[in-house]
Amino acid sequence: MSELIETPHGPARVLSTGDGSAGTLVLGHGAGGGAEAPDLAALTAEAAGAGWLVHRVDQPWRVAGKRIAPAPPRLDEAWGAVLDRLRLTDRLPGRLVLGGRSAGARVACRTSAVEGAAGVLALAFPLHPPGRPEKTRAPELIGVGVPIVVVQGETDAFGRPEDVAAVLSGHGLASVYAVPGDHSLRKNPGLAAAAALSWLTEVLPA
Repeated sequence: MSELIETPHGPARVLSTGDGSAGTLVLGHGAGGGAEAPDLAALTAEAAGAGWLVHRVDQPWRVAGKRIAPAPPRLDEAWGAVLDRLRLTDRLPGRLVLGGRSAGARVACRTSAVEGAAGVLALAFPLHPPGRPEKTRAPELIGVGVPIVVVQGETDAFGRPEDVAAVLSGHGLASVYAVPGDHSLRKNPGLAAAAALSWLTEVLPA
C-alpha cells in the first residue's frame, strides 16, 4: 500500500507491507536515493515474510523531486509527523523498530528515544564523510539507549565495520554485522537483509 502523509515540510510517501504480528519496522532512505533502494527493498521482503509490518518512508524532499536533502532537523520533523499519523491510525502494532539506510539511519538514531522505539536498525551508517574521520557522527550512535544493530559494508568509505564497532564498544546492547560491499550495499543486498533479519528475530528482545 502506498499513501501520502502530510508533514510540516510537505507530503511524505509511505509504502506499507506485512501483517505486524511480529511488530512494526519503519525505514527511512538515504540522501542519494529513495525507499526503493535495493537493501531497503530486500529487507522489507524479508521482514514482512517474518511477520513484521514494514513502513518505508520517502521524505518530503524526495517526493517533491528535489535532489538535495534538507538539514537534519527538517528530516526529523517530517519523520516524526509520519510516525504521529501512523500511531494515530493504529498502524504501529507491537514492538516499534526504527531504521533506515545512511541518512535515514541517522534520523532513526536521533529520534529513537522520543518515539519510544524498542530498537534501531541501521544499514550503512555514515559514521563520517569519506576521508574526514574528524567529522564524526559517533554521538548519534552512542546516544541510542535501546538495542541497536549496524549492518555495514566491509569497504564503506563512510566508516568500516571495525570503526563502527569501536564507537559502539561501550554500548552493551549493540551489534555490528559486516557484509561484502561498499556504502551502497548493492553488492549483496540480500545478505545485508538477512543479517538485519537475524538481529530482528534472534537478538532483539521480544
